[in-house]
Amino acid sequence: MHVKDLPGSHVIVKSLEPTDATLMEAAMIAAHFSKASLSAQVPVDYTLIKHVHKPSGAKPGYVIYDHQTTLFVTPEKAAVEALEVK
Repeated sequence: MHVKDLPGSHVIVKSLEPTDATLMEAAMIAAHFSKASLSAQVPVDYTLIKHVHKPSGAKPGYVIYDHQTTLFVTPEKAAVEALEVK
């Protein structure tokens, strides 16, 4: 997962069949740790890892992807903190 068209963290869900709740939580984490952390209705794209590629010579962290689906989430700091592993 990655926020669409903005700098931010990549989030990986290690499941081939994640629940809708898991997808929304992962999207919220991606939105929270991005330049859109204070925005509402942040578009977050997700796809399978096999559809994510780093172009040769690209900057660290830069990837391109296809076959994506977009979720819209509003990052909530309290909700993200509640998901953190203690």
